[in-house]
Amino acid sequence: MKNYIAFDIGGSSVKFGIINEQGEILDKGAFETPKEELDMIFTKMVEVVDTYKKYMKLEGIALSCPGAVNNEEGVIYGASAVPYIHGPNFRNILKAATDLDVAMENDANCAALAEVWKGAAKDNHNVLFLICGTGIGGAIIKDRKLHLGVNLHGGEFGYMIMESDMEKGTVRNYSEVASTFSIVRRVAEYKNIATSKIDGKKIFDMAKEGDKDCLRAIDKFYYKLALGIFNLQYVYDPEVIVIGGAISAREDLVHCINTKLEIILKQAEITKIMPNVKKCVYSNDANLIGAVYNFIN
Repeated sequence: MKNYIAFDIGGSSVKFGIINEQGEILDKGAFETPKEELDMIFTKMVEVVDTYKKYMKLEGIALSCPGAVNNEEGVIYGASAVPYIHGPNFRNILKAATDLDVAMENDANCAALAEVWKGAAKDNHNVLFLICGTGIGGAIIKDRKLHLGVNLHGGEFGYMIMESDMEKGTVRNYSEVASTFSIVRRVAEYKNIATSKIDGKKIFDMAKEGDKDCLRAIDKFYYKLALGIFNLQYVYDPEVIVIGGAISAREDLVHCINTKLEIILKQAEITKIMPNVKKCVYSNDANLIGAVYNFIN
């Protein structure tokens, strides 16, 4: 059985795991993401690799990274919460330090690949993966492979314009109107308080107690989220749209989305297709598993 080491680079921590060719996690851990030092993140990654090398053979290193990842060049373009990883040839540096082959991909794309490999879309070929957290991202799967786009922005659904006012010259994108933070922003507006005074968990708890502002904000959130899903269905017509990110932890997620989709279908009378929405199977481990699938393929 071949074993791989995967790293998932995040703003607060770098997760790592030993994953075999069947997608099984044999061991995992994490270390705090260095704040401003490129050399330090490589030092810590090499230390982890060397530790596992002492008692097992590793076939290679699989990376899940934020930003516009160019696997062919080995460079991470774009921007993220870890600014120093953008620009240097990440793959060449890590390969030289470990003597292992390296494959790298965007974190949202890795999460999607995990669901295609072993998760909610394991029986599908054409899939959209939508990540809903403090922002919205995603990935496009065509014939079980990633569609990256000419600018490596395939699946960046958060940029879709969902609201506009030509006279005022304002627009709001999908991330602004349908991310989990949009709920916080709306409740803060309704109650005339700072967004720092409230959070998503508290809002859902208050909604259970009947708070009208919270109920209104959550209702609008699900409608906007469903509206974007409806549009994506008609853009790509996938077999399934898989939802990941923080919101996927909610048990009633698919039911709430479907309820709003049914309303939209009635409002847009000419439309007939009800999107097939599923929750992701993997949550915190998705990026690691998908990174390995990307390496293998």
